[in-house]
Amino acid sequence: MRDQEPDAVRREQRLSTKEAAELLGVKPETVYAYVSRGQLSSERVPGGRGSTFDAGEVEALARRNRRETGGNSGTGTDLAVRTRITLIDKDRYYFRGVDATELAARHSYEEIAEWLWTGHLHPGVTFDAPKASVSVARRAVDALPEHTGATDRLRVAVIAAATADPLRFDLSEEAVLGTARVLIPTVVAALPPVRRAHRGEGPLAHRLWARLSGRDPDEVSLRALDTALGLLVDHDLAASTLAVRVAASARAHAYAAVSAGLGVIEGPLHGAASGLAHRMLLDVLDQGDAAPVVAEELRTGRRIPGLGHRLYPGEDPRARALFRLLEDIPQAAPALAAARDVAATAARHTPLHANVDLALAVLTTSCAMPATAGETIFAMARTAGWIAHALEEYRERPLRMRPSGHYVGAKPPQPLPE
Repeated sequence: MRDQEPDAVRREQRLSTKEAAELLGVKPETVYAYVSRGQLSSERVPGGRGSTFDAGEVEALARRNRRETGGNSGTGTDLAVRTRITLIDKDRYYFRGVDATELAARHSYEEIAEWLWTGHLHPGVTFDAPKASVSVARRAVDALPEHTGATDRLRVAVIAAATADPLRFDLSEEAVLGTARVLIPTVVAALPPVRRAHRGEGPLAHRLWARLSGRDPDEVSLRALDTALGLLVDHDLAASTLAVRVAASARAHAYAAVSAGLGVIEGPLHGAASGLAHRMLLDVLDQGDAAPVVAEELRTGRRIPGLGHRLYPGEDPRARALFRLLEDIPQAAPALAAARDVAATAARHTPLHANVDLALAVLTTSCAMPATAGETIFAMARTAGWIAHALEEYRERPLRMRPSGHYVGAKPPQPLPE
C-alpha cells in the first residue's frame, strides 16, 4: 500500500486542461500552445482523449507570466500592474492601505507624498529647491511666449531642471527620492507669480497659491488648496501614470518619467478636464441658471464636464472631501450653488454624480484663479504619485511594459509600392 502512495499523490497534483487554463488565466487552446512551445509538459488521460498537466509546472509558468506582464492574465485584454500604492474600492480609495481622504484631511501634501514614496510619515516635512535648480528652470519658463499653456510651462520647467542635475541618471531609490524632493518645489518656483511670491519656504500650497491667484489667501482657502493637492496625489493607473511607468520601465530617469506624464495629462479627458468645468461654472454664474448651459453642452455633442467617473458608481470621494472644505469658504458659496445646479439639472436625464474636476473648478473659480489653474494643481499633485510609480517600476524587470501588437494589416508579402 505504501508503494502506491507516490503514484496517488502524483495523480492528485495533476490538473485537467480546464483547471490549468483557469490557473494561467488563458483559454484552453492556449494551454496546448504552451505545450507545443515546450513551456509545459502533458500526459494523456488513461483511456480518455484529454490531457493532464503537472500542477507545479503550471504554477511556475503562471508566476513567470505574472512577472513578465506585471500581472497581466495573458489574454491580451487588460494590462494589470502590481502596485502597493493605491487601491480604489467602490466609493473609497486608499494610499498604502490608508483611507486617502482621511490622510488629506489630516496631513499636508508633502507628508502624503513621503507616505507614498517611503511608507513612513514625516510630520512637518517641507520640500526646498536649490537656487541653481530654480534659476535654470525659471529662465527657461520666462523665455516662453506669453500665451504658453499651463502644462507646457510645467514640462519646460521639468526638462530645464533635469539639465541642472548631473546625477539624474542615478536610479537608486535614495537618488530618485532626492530628485523628487527637489523637483517639485523647483517647478512651482519656476512658474511666473501672479502676486508677490511667498518666500521659498513653508508648505508647498502656500508657494503655489502665489502662482495661481492674485488674491490674498486666508487660512481656510490655503487648507483647501493643500487638501486638493493631497487628494489628487495618485489615482491608480490613470493614463498619465501608465505613461510614467512605461518610461520608467525603459529606465528613463525621474525627470523624463515625469515629463512623460505631463505629456498625457494635458488631454481634455484627463488633467485639463477641470478647466472645462471652470468655464462652465462661469457661464452658469453669468446666466444665473444651469439649464441653458447644460443644454448648450449637450447640443454641441459634448459631455457635461465635472460629472460622472467610471471608477465610482456614486459620488467621487475626492469631490465629496473637497466640497466639504469649500463649504467653509464664504466666497465659494456662489460657485458651489452653480455646481449643485449643474448636477441637479443633468440628473433629470442621467443620474451622474460630481467628480473631482467639478470640485476643483469650484475651488479655482471662487479663489480668483484662471481656468488653467486646476490643470496646474492636478499636475503638481500627481507628480508625487508619478515618482512613487517610477520607484516601483525601477524595481521591476526592465522593458516589461511592452505589449504585443495584433497586426490586422495587409497580408505579406505585398509588392513594393509604385
